[in-house]
Amino acid sequence: MIKLGSVHLRSGESQDSLLKRFRKKVVKSGVLSTIRNKRWFISKSETRRMEKKKAIRRMKRKSFKDTE
Repeated sequence: MIKLGSVHLRSGESQDSLLKRFRKKVVKSGVLSTIRNKRWFISKSETRRMEKKKAIRRMKRKSFKDTE
């Protein structure tokens, strides 16, 4: 289980800004992406293949940016 800690309301802070801080903390911790990734079982070979595709896309994007 992943613990985020807690977000307390600061004096003079609106609830909207409190919620915004909480959302930022959740995104930064990576909880949602971890949950999405663990939602279904993915074999190791499938994971390696997906990572390889990601790396290829990254390299293509980087080379495209370098040529501009």
